[in-house]
Amino acid sequence: MKFERLRLLGFKSFCEPTELLIQPGLTGVVGPNGCGKSNLIEALRWVMGENSYKNMRASAMDDVIFSGGGSRTARNFAEVGLILDNSDRSAPAAFNDADTIEVTRRIEREQGSDYRINGKEVRARDVQLLFADAATGSRSPSLVRQGQIGEIISAKPQARRRILEDAAGIAGLHSRRHEAELRLNAASENLTRLEDVLKQVEGQSDSLRRQARQAERFRNLAAQIRQNEAMVALVSHQSATNQLQESAQKLELDLKSVQERTLEQAEAAKLQAVAAHELPPLREREAEAGAAVHRLVVASLNDAQEQLAGLNARRFSLDSALRDESQRVARFEAELTRLDTEFALIAGQGGGAAEVARLAELFAVASDQAKIAEESARITEEEQAVARETETSLRQPMEQAVLRAQ
Repeated sequence: MKFERLRLLGFKSFCEPTELLIQPGLTGVVGPNGCGKSNLIEALRWVMGENSYKNMRASAMDDVIFSGGGSRTARNFAEVGLILDNSDRSAPAAFNDADTIEVTRRIEREQGSDYRINGKEVRARDVQLLFADAATGSRSPSLVRQGQIGEIISAKPQARRRILEDAAGIAGLHSRRHEAELRLNAASENLTRLEDVLKQVEGQSDSLRRQARQAERFRNLAAQIRQNEAMVALVSHQSATNQLQESAQKLELDLKSVQERTLEQAEAAKLQAVAAHELPPLREREAEAGAAVHRLVVASLNDAQEQLAGLNARRFSLDSALRDESQRVARFEAELTRLDTEFALIAGQGGGAAEVARLAELFAVASDQAKIAEESARITEEEQAVARETETSLRQPMEQAVLRAQ
């Protein structure tokens, strides 16, 4: 493979599209200091897979993008393409189907870079192996930068060995060997991790077996629970069905009772309407009866008051007579006592008929006094009878008026 052209766009000082032809023989670039000669070598190194921004003389990889100057504005991306002549078919098998190979690297600000070979996106490692098989690359001694001659002269044996390997064209084999060793180490680590994972899986398998037994037991218990729940549901359904039938029967009886009560209510409403129609005459009769009762009560009270007044006057006269008779009786009793004494003396002495007559008179007075007492008792009884009759005469008209009102 041979380098044919180098295309640059927005890379460092190359703002506009620039193409460098690399023809057979010696190609040189001549210019003053600071014109960008070193940027061509850095573009070659960058497109061949250089990932260190320090080797690009930058503080970050985004610094390889044109940052503007003068009247030119900064760009947001940079792109470098390298066209290789593969007419001898010395490229790796994956890219050995064309006479020309174009390797392109593009970077966008704050988004990283990507690689393409003949328009197909590839890894940075694939690009590095492509150039390593061609005995070159971003770190190859064949690319001599400023100050590198002194480094080669004072290089250590390992660095000199790398120079000889590049000259012999076996750098790609060492790169593949190193990559294979890394893969083998990674595979060994993966095996070690796999053993740990297997041990962990075995522990998990034991736990899963226990969980499977528990799950089987749970399924059995769940099936039994569902069966029991089904039985409970069946019993509940039967009970609910019986209750529904009983409720339906009760509802039918209640409906009949409601119909009967409705008929009774209608009949009662009818009777109420009739009674309400008859109520005004009854109220008039009640008012008339009340007035009559009032008149009777007033008349009875007047008669009773007159009778009581007469009885009180009679009783007052009888009480006066009784007091007078009582005084007389007291005098007669005293006199009777004296006469008894005298009668005893006379009887003992054989007294005369005059004294006997006097005693007979005294006994007659005592008899009159007893009659007066009997008359007073009789008057008291008559007064009580009049009071009872008055009360009865007052109560009966009122009871009759109430009965008529009802």
